[in-house]
Amino acid sequence: MTSAPAVEPFDAVDVIACKRDGGRLSRDRIDWVVDAYTRGVVAEEQMSALAMAIYLRGMEPQEIADWTRAMIDSGERMDFSALDRPTADKHSTGGVGDKITLPLAPLVAVFGVSVPQLSGRGLGHTGGTLDKLESIPGWRAELSNDQIMEMLGERGPGAVICAAGAGLAPADRRLYALRDTTATVSCIPLIASSIMSKKIAEGTGALVLDVKVGSGAFMKELDQARELARTMVGLGVQAGVVTRALLTDMSVPLGLTVGNALEVRESLEVLAGGGPDDVVELTVALGQEMLAAAGRPTGRDELRAALGDGRAMDVWRAMVSRQGGDPDAALPRAAHTEVLTAPSDGVLTGLDALAVGVAAWRLGAGRARKEDAVQAGAGIELHAKPGEAVRAGAPLATLHTDTPERFERALQVLREGVVVSPALSQEAEAAQALRGRGVIIERIADEPA
Repeated sequence: MTSAPAVEPFDAVDVIACKRDGGRLSRDRIDWVVDAYTRGVVAEEQMSALAMAIYLRGMEPQEIADWTRAMIDSGERMDFSALDRPTADKHSTGGVGDKITLPLAPLVAVFGVSVPQLSGRGLGHTGGTLDKLESIPGWRAELSNDQIMEMLGERGPGAVICAAGAGLAPADRRLYALRDTTATVSCIPLIASSIMSKKIAEGTGALVLDVKVGSGAFMKELDQARELARTMVGLGVQAGVVTRALLTDMSVPLGLTVGNALEVRESLEVLAGGGPDDVVELTVALGQEMLAAAGRPTGRDELRAALGDGRAMDVWRAMVSRQGGDPDAALPRAAHTEVLTAPSDGVLTGLDALAVGVAAWRLGAGRARKEDAVQAGAGIELHAKPGEAVRAGAPLATLHTDTPERFERALQVLREGVVVSPALSQEAEAAQALRGRGVIIERIADEPA
């Protein structure tokens, strides 16, 4: 004799209608709808409607906290309490040329803090950390929980960059894919709960958020970025995680390279004590925040010294080797290059991060769908940044790809993002004045006001 199907305590249509009409979702309703969606009881079209209702109506802070906790409870949690060192992690909301994780994780590990950096792949114009690292011959992203613990323990390098396991916040994994196809990505409650559910489930003791703001970021305006940062910091603190955030500039690309192997090459320059000033500045600033949050405050001079004397590079080499990679192997290079030159004498006053990111994507460095492959060597090298004087015909950027038929569309969007102004113009003076501004805009921490 078969038993009757269980009666669900709520109805998806009622939950959708509540939020559609501007109501507040109770904790019980949130717990049920997230669990029911994970079980397949709530259909994709129903969760699509609820996501759009949340996008349009928003959520109160308690709703966001309840939604985040329900996402966490949909799967497993990692536990690093057995480690003999504190843990700290960093999350970036995504940008163009953002390779900071690569030098940052080994740098922080130098100072006795383990870094469990569970990362993802890129989609659209923003690059993915795993895509970059997979350009290293032999390197593998997938590790078991036991392997992660070995990497972080006394006998490991103290840092790991790898893919998050499928067991962490599986409800968010499904909802994230849905949001991408329903125009509900840029919703602060859903962004905050998505990021923080995975990071809290990851089990780190301290978390530093790099919230990008500008044309190449999801948050285009400072007020938006500030609201997102404060929301995420609040969620972390509620969950018992020491959490702080930096708002950082993404109006122009970070560093001088955009693309997978190209960004690894630039990261190695930073780990060898060189590299572009903005990449070094942000690496050191985030490292300082992570160490302080983990109870190991360290000065910027000490962090810079660890980049210059080889200690951070030693951790990098051990980390790459333990994940099957060859730290001495030559990185892939694209088969074809094309150079974009300056149209006239003057000052480079515009280098739009979004345009550069889309151009790199069109060259093959990114993907339009999760299942798409990426070219390891594709991308863009920049030869000038805003505020620099340029001469007509001088190279502004070198484009790399294995498929030269991609050049035309990439150059089209890149040209639209480049502005060269006469050297005596107000635009040129403004660009030169901003040249040394730095990448960090604002700090948001969990300390009481």
